[in-house]
Amino acid sequence: MRCFETRGPVNPEKNYVVARTDELSDFVNRLEKGRYIVLFAPRQTGKTTFFRSALDRLASETYFPLQIDFQASNNLEPAEFYEDMYEEIREEIEYVFQRSGNPLSEALEQLLDTTKLTNHVSMRRFFRRLSDVLENKKVVLIIDEFDAIPRTVLSDFLYTLRHIYLSDRHQCPYSVGIVGVKSITQLNYDRSISPFNIQDEFKLPNFTHDQVRELLTQYTDEVGQPFLPPVIESIHKQTGGQPVLVNRFAQILTEEMDIPISEPITMGHFSKAHIQLLREGHTNIEHLTTNVRRDRRFESFLMKIASYDEGVDFNLDSDIISELATYGVITEGEDGMCEIINPIYQYRIMRTFKPIMNGLEQEYLPEDSHAGFQDYLTPDGQIQMTALLDNFRDFIARAGFKILQVPETPQEYVGQYLLFAYLEQFVQIVGGTLYLEVQTGRGRMDILILHNQRKYIVETKIWSGEMRYQAGKRQLAAYVKLEKAVDGYYVVFDHRKEPEPRVETETLDGITIRSYVILVVQERPST
Repeated sequence: MRCFETRGPVNPEKNYVVARTDELSDFVNRLEKGRYIVLFAPRQTGKTTFFRSALDRLASETYFPLQIDFQASNNLEPAEFYEDMYEEIREEIEYVFQRSGNPLSEALEQLLDTTKLTNHVSMRRFFRRLSDVLENKKVVLIIDEFDAIPRTVLSDFLYTLRHIYLSDRHQCPYSVGIVGVKSITQLNYDRSISPFNIQDEFKLPNFTHDQVRELLTQYTDEVGQPFLPPVIESIHKQTGGQPVLVNRFAQILTEEMDIPISEPITMGHFSKAHIQLLREGHTNIEHLTTNVRRDRRFESFLMKIASYDEGVDFNLDSDIISELATYGVITEGEDGMCEIINPIYQYRIMRTFKPIMNGLEQEYLPEDSHAGFQDYLTPDGQIQMTALLDNFRDFIARAGFKILQVPETPQEYVGQYLLFAYLEQFVQIVGGTLYLEVQTGRGRMDILILHNQRKYIVETKIWSGEMRYQAGKRQLAAYVKLEKAVDGYYVVFDHRKEPEPRVETETLDGITIRSYVILVVQERPST
């Protein structure tokens, strides 16, 4: 029986695989036209699996596919690099003939035995001779992990490919696919005119909802255990279609939770798997948290995307935006603005930057508290959300200037961090589940709490004016209705010098919305 794979390239014989039919057809069509293609995408997005599938689809009688890898090349001297690359090309050529069952021609054997690559010039000559001995075959060269190419050879290597592409003679390689994480622009360290301005850029998107369903249905067809439609929808929504996260969700549900095959996979099962994925140290999440810690500016930037309605223009000329896009943390939304790529990433980003201890935990509850956070449950176990958030508002007032002392936290976003930490601690104590939903990917943070089969929605953002404040209520009401929750809670943090604290309860389109505008202290009062 096949399984869901999260540790590397997938094999259709062993693993469930998304066909990506349209994307493959587009990519193969470009190869057949002799394009020199660049495919850059974050790690663990299925690049290697994708281009291997593309090579398998090329007609064997017309094309001669070669795939090499620069992963271990980063620290090689130029002569060592070209020697290592040639040995890999030779092994690939021999493998292609071995797989076809045909012997190497005498001319090809002689070329392989007498060739010695030492620089970009000898590389160009080798490919010209290779074209002659392969007769009518068109060489398609795929280079994986291209961004590990040594800096000392990058420019000459790309200029040589460009020279081959523009040559009047029969070009070899006929088509090239450069696959990596960093783009040519990012690799062009001296910021000179690009030596590879003939590139044809190809974008490999995350899975669509239909592709997630296609993947999970393969398991159902083999095993007979269905995923209920809301589960498929929720997996796609929470992962944003990120391939490894989708497969990890499925892996937990089908291999680690011991759900009887005779039972369908339900939203109850999804919630348990979701909690595990939000908290575990999976490789993909470790890459995320490592990358967002690389630059102290990332925290404020990511929180600005999540907290302000105005958004941030997706401008790849910005080093911060370019790096975060390279790491697969943000993407360009339909409106051209930056978006955090999925709710799971936003949740883990919040946990990454949230102080382990903010120093105010002992002040969360009033002095007359009887049973701690349990005071905010009704006798039948439902959350008294209004009282819980009223207390949070009072807690911020009680803490006063102390919120400015929360360690390593930008003052601008201390309100969101404190609300997140407050609700997270409450949920852990009462036995619920807390996660994020990112509807637009920016400008709002929707915190969902599940407890005793009821859903509570708290939206939080930073004050951006009266018009956006009122619009936010209507957005929240529509979202609450969509999620089939009872009512919604709207917490807006006001950083202005003359804030207007508010508490309002109103009904919008049949949905009760409780709104808070909470003052955030700007400076410690003078002694």
